[in-house]
Parts: sequence; C-alpha cells; structure tokens
Amino acid sequence: MQILAAIADSVRMAFFMFWDTLWPLIFGFGLSGAVQAFVSRSQMQRVMGDHGPKTLGIAAVLGTASSSCSYAASAMAKSLFQKGADFTTAMVFMLASTNLVIELGLVLWILIGWQFALSEYVGGIIMIGLLALVARFFFRPALVERARRRLMGQSSPSIPADRLDEPAKQPGAPLPQRLRSPAGWVDAATYTMADLVMLRKEMIAGYLVAGFLAVLVPNSVWNTIFFHGHGFATSVENVMVGPLIAIVSFVCSIGNVPLAAALWKGGISFGGVVSFIFADLITFPLLLIYRRFYGWALTLRILAAFWLVMAAAGLATQYLFAGAGLVPVGRPAEIVQPSFQWNYTTYLNIAFLGVFAGLFWLYRNRQRLGGGAGYAIDPVCGMQVERQLAPATARGGDRTYFFCSDRCRDRFVADPGRFRPDDSPRINEPETTRHDMSQEIDPVCRMTVEPESAAAKREYGGKAYYFCNPGCAKAFDRQPEAFVDATRSA
Repeated sequence: MQILAAIADSVRMAFFMFWDTLWPLIFGFGLSGAVQAFVSRSQMQRVMGDHGPKTLGIAAVLGTASSSCSYAASAMAKSLFQKGADFTTAMVFMLASTNLVIELGLVLWILIGWQFALSEYVGGIIMIGLLALVARFFFRPALVERARRRLMGQSSPSIPADRLDEPAKQPGAPLPQRLRSPAGWVDAATYTMADLVMLRKEMIAGYLVAGFLAVLVPNSVWNTIFFHGHGFATSVENVMVGPLIAIVSFVCSIGNVPLAAALWKGGISFGGVVSFIFADLITFPLLLIYRRFYGWALTLRILAAFWLVMAAAGLATQYLFAGAGLVPVGRPAEIVQPSFQWNYTTYLNIAFLGVFAGLFWLYRNRQRLGGGAGYAIDPVCGMQVERQLAPATARGGDRTYFFCSDRCRDRFVADPGRFRPDDSPRINEPETTRHDMSQEIDPVCRMTVEPESAAAKREYGGKAYYFCNPGCAKAFDRQPEAFVDATRSA
C-alpha cells in the first residue's frame, strides 16, 4: 500500500506541475506557431554560407524563430549543412532552435522562477559565442568536408521528382498581407498543434519522471550526486554533471524543464540547471543520429564541443547572475502545490483553454480556410514541414510522405501501415513525374530551380548548372565532379 501511495503522490505531483504550466505551454506554442508560419525557412540556407559574426547572429535568430524538438532541429541543421551551409553556423542554428525558444522560457518561469527563464536566454547567447570561438579546434575543415561527402552519398536521387510541381508557400508576399490572410493563421494553428503532437511524449515523460524524482528521491541521494560546500569546485562539478544527467535521461526539448525543477529542488547549483537544460541536444539517442549523419569522428567532437560550451555557459551564467544578485537564495520544499486552487493560474488556464479550442478549430478546418499550401504533416511525429525543405521523404503506394527527420522516415519505412493517416498529403503519380523543361535541378540540394531566377550559375564540363542559393554554389565549387556524377546517376 505504501508503494501505491507513493506512486499516486508522484503522479499527482506530475499532473499539478503540468497544470501550473498549462497556460504558458499554450501561449508559448501558439506564439511559436505564429512565428514559424510568418517567418519563412526557405531563405535560411541563403545566408549560412560562412561562420562570420553576422552570419552566426542571423543563424541564431532564424533558429529561435524555428523552434523545434531536438530531433527536428538536428535534421534541419543537417539539411542546411548538406545544402551548403557552414557546419558551425548549422550547429548554432540547431542550438538556438531548441534553447532560445519562447515556450521553454515561459515554462521555466512558472516552474522555477523568472531568473531561470532569463538565464536560459543569457546563457544561450554565451553558449553560442563560446561555440563560435572553439569550433575551429573541434570541427576541422577536412573532417567537415568528409562529413559533407558522406551526406551527399546518402542523399536519395528520387527526391527531386517527388518535389516537382509542389504548391509553393507564400513567403514572398508582404508580411501585412500574410497577417491578414486566414490561411496564414490556419498555418500558424497547424504549427501549434503539430508541435504539441510532436512533443507530447517528451512532455509526458518529463513531467512523470520529475514527479517521481520530486516525491521519491531523498535529499541524501542528491547530496551524493552534487557537490556542496567546496566553492568553485562545487560549481564546476555541478555544471559538468548537469549534461551527464541529460545524456542518460533520454528526455529532450521542453520535457527536460520539469526535470530541471526536480534537480533544483534536489540541490544542483544554478549553473547546473542551466547546463542541464542546454544539454538536450546531446542525449544518447541524438548522438546515435549524429553518428549516422556525420560519422563517429565528427560526432565525438560534437559531443566534446557541446559539453564544454554548455558547461562553460552554465558556469559563466551562474557567476554573472550571482554578481548581479539574481540567483535565488532558497529552494522550494515542493515544486508546486499538489492541489487545485482558485488563483491566477486557474483563471489563466481556463482562458487559454479557450484559446486552444480556437486554435484546434482552425487546425481542423485548415483545408476549408485555404491553409496548408506547400506544407505536409509528418505522419510519424505529426510535425508540420515545408515540402520543399523536408529533410526526408518516402514513397508509399501512390503517395509521397514528407518527414521532419531521417529518424521519422526510418520508422515509417519499417512499418508504413502503422503511419498512413487517411488525410496525408497526396501527390498523384502524374504530378510527381511531370517536369517543366524550362526548369533545372540544383546538383547539390536537388531542388527545382528556374534558370532566370537562380541565385547562382556555374559552367562545368561545357554545361551550365543552376543553384537555389549561394551556399549550394560554394559546395559545388569545392568538388564539382562529385555533384556532376551524382546528377548523371540520378
């Protein structure tokens, strides 16, 4: 009976942690969906060809606007790198898209305090700056170029045909016009719902694990894990252990915020909390994905570089906030009050549940309201992706399916019958095989290009090649014969 009571108390704590953060979750995901709908990703690869300060700043802003789960962020970074983006810039984009996001800061504010929300953005900027400084020592040009060739060898020659004649998104329209368009807000609602569906498992796991840790793990265990009373050594040990816990916890994205609250209650330092939250990009499943993308040599360097900059950013943030008197002094006896109360949280939850109902209505009526042009829903995780920028595709019967990552595509290929929803975007066979003879195929990223509007043009072997962005042209310049041979094979 004591075991059942302990389990019940843990589940109740997990539920009320979710209840206390319900309205910021809806608000954060809704705002993130709007940003993703009205800030086009199709222009990203055009400005990521180097790792200068300006380019890294743009990559960080674009990553923040493209808030994603860790798996989708890693796939998008891989896709950008494959299409010619600088590797360090792609890594900065990936860091920003999971750590400098709206919903993460809101949930941190509610569960632990505004100081942690602020530290996430301040520390994130420090982390990106540190990565820019140390990247040259970890990501050697020869190793990066080998990884790029590895990715080009993995690319599928069938993708161009699948993407021909896809409905184009409307990012070229002026922003005020898109804001007045019902279809634009439908796309924003769809992004919101898709992100919630995509992250539901991580959030459920995060809240449940945090509930059990908060209730069942005594302080003596935490005192064994985290140093106390050793000054600077304590701070260093805590910021190093934070990422280690993230690696073995398997919980990523916003799901690790409840875990961070449990760790803070258990005694980890302020900087340790910051480094733990940053480390959702080096969980063990993601390391296996990096190995598949880039090989073990570059994956181990990604792990070492990320661990170093995450720990260093956590340490720097702790001392910066301590100097400003912003580090909380006390620790909560309980993360949240495990009972319903009529307070501002309850009123805000009721109001935002109404907002959520409106977003869900827009999502369910997206076709009638004209939304979804140029988009597809990943049938595995439910994420909304732009068809022209989907990191992976697969054929199933007479349909083409678009995925946010290779991980989702592999799960689909292993069991396609499980993931074929009736309303999946369908592309009839004649549409996928039709080709306008006035169009060309970018030999690097395999996208369709109009010659008169191509971003770049190169002559090689007596033939003209057209590119969708300068990054692809730079990749072609480095090793044109590889792309020419791949084009001929396709």
